Amino acid sequence: MFKEDGTVVPVTLVKIEPNIVVQVKTTEKDGYQAIQIGTGSKSKKKTNKPEKGHMKELGNFSILKEFRTMNNEQGTENTDFKVGDTIDISTFIEGETVKVSGISKGKGFQGVVKRHGFHGMPASHGAHSVLRHAGSIGQRFPQHTLKGMRMAGRMGGVNKSIRGLKIVKVDAVNNLLAITGAVPGNNGGTVEILAT
Repeated sequence: MFKEDGTVVPVTLVKIEPNIVVQVKTTEKDGYQAIQIGTGSKSKKKTNKPEKGHMKELGNFSILKEFRTMNNEQGTENTDFKVGDTIDISTFIEGETVKVSGISKGKGFQGVVKRHGFHGMPASHGAHSVLRHAGSIGQRFPQHTLKGMRMAGRMGGVNKSIRGLKIVKVDAVNNLLAITGAVPGNNGGTVEILAT
């Protein structure tokens, strides 16, 4: 995106779907205070009876997520939310700093050069077909590979959080957020955006 002074800012567009409050948990009943929100949709055929009863005709949500609530100033419960309330794009402010969390892209089984950034072996002087190998993984003692040794293996597909991202633009008409930089996950994936 272009700023008013002409500088270019790389952004990621995130579509914000309305989140419906499905359940409000309290200290008296549940031992802690939180709200559970639902978003996305799935067919009625794939929704079982306990889920239908839990969602109480609010919708067939494909994703349910719980967030702790607390009024930090007085240490009292936050009772602002009620079942059926909608949390939408209006909660975000332009220029706000956020933390974005999601599941990173799965890249399958990868070697040490791609997975850990190893430099590899010499490319000449008789080093034959070992350019992207790991090299030594230990020494004489102890006589086993130490735990946590960086080796080839499955890469990606884990929870990642990126802090310090800024909201450049809030498009309330199209329900789009423009966030600086890259966010974790594939196109069409689900992310969690928290104000910091």
